[in-house]
Amino acid sequence: RVSLSADDCFHVGKVAYDTGDYYHSIAWLEEAVGLFRLSYGSWNPEDRSSLEDALDHLAFSYFMAGNISHALSLSREFLHYDPSNQRVARNVAKYEKLLETGTAASAGPLRRPNGTHLQSRDTYEELCQRPGVQVGLAGAGGMVPHPTPVLPSHTLLCPLSLQPTPERLPHLGCSYETNGSPYLLLQPAKKEMVQIQPYVALYHDFVSDAEAETIKRLAGPWLQRSVVASGEKQQKAEYRISKRWGAPAAHTADPVVRALEQRIAAVTGLDLRPPYAEYLQVVNYGLGGHYEPHFDHATVRELLGWSWGGSWLSPLFCGSKPQFWGSWFHFRGAKPLSAPQNAALFWWNLRRNGDGDGDTLHAGCPVLAGDKWVANKWIHEHGQEFRRPCSADPRD
Repeated sequence: RVSLSADDCFHVGKVAYDTGDYYHSIAWLEEAVGLFRLSYGSWNPEDRSSLEDALDHLAFSYFMAGNISHALSLSREFLHYDPSNQRVARNVAKYEKLLETGTAASAGPLRRPNGTHLQSRDTYEELCQRPGVQVGLAGAGGMVPHPTPVLPSHTLLCPLSLQPTPERLPHLGCSYETNGSPYLLLQPAKKEMVQIQPYVALYHDFVSDAEAETIKRLAGPWLQRSVVASGEKQQKAEYRISKRWGAPAAHTADPVVRALEQRIAAVTGLDLRPPYAEYLQVVNYGLGGHYEPHFDHATVRELLGWSWGGSWLSPLFCGSKPQFWGSWFHFRGAKPLSAPQNAALFWWNLRRNGDGDGDTLHAGCPVLAGDKWVANKWIHEHGQEFRRPCSADPRD
């Protein structure tokens, strides 16, 4: 039930404006201008911007997009509220001259900027705007094995997966799993199969509220801007907006972190000792935080040896349960699903022969309210040869 204010919309639009992405800045700034007009004359102590700011940025966005007449109209409206602004007055004169001489280029349709890193943006944005489908709802007979539609405002969106085909439905269900581990004998893991290919399993009640709070407290003071792999280097990227904390060796001695890693090892059957796995990572996504479609494994053959054989995604805590967050989906047609808080999601990034699994493209949709906390446990392929051996099928 939380809505974005005019100031919120202005600052989201300004992010696109500052990067020269007028395709997206115009939509957000239009919304900001409309909301500011409705509340003009009232004062909101939380606002850091005004109607004049939104009009100024929107006018220039339209100018850069080639729509001179609309840029002129917005600039004139700006001068109505601030007639002494000489810079905008000069812009008005410039726009009028361009229109009089006919030298202004005709405004064509706005086009989305090309992004070589993202070939699936249309699918990504369309999926992030759909209502979710919740998995693992409690019912009279226990966990419901198949997706049940719910309103997005009542849920946390975690995985996005393909709609299961009819022949696969019998394989999807819920079970109590021990995985042959004594650690799980008295308290089996609550496993729900979300998808067969690629393999996606959801574990309910994987962490407690107290454990989630402890990990959040450990990570909070050490959060830094997340980076992504670029060849053999790490760098910041506009398509991943979040803050990350990689637990140093000192924090692995914390009883909560140690218990969580022991639980992951029991459920997966994998070796989590260094150097066969990374230290626990905690990621925080604030308002607007997102991670566009990506693979967790390396996409360059020479680097696959350093890829993670499995990836572990554990949603830990979400303060205000925002709509649309932590979404997972497959590129060739997908449907958003919603998973319970404190659940964990597991899938294999690599096939048994060491090749990257192209079906594991996934994304984190933008957070629209509150924030999102996620813990990741990356497990290397190296060291798991006898725990996840190759099969007789060379394609596997």
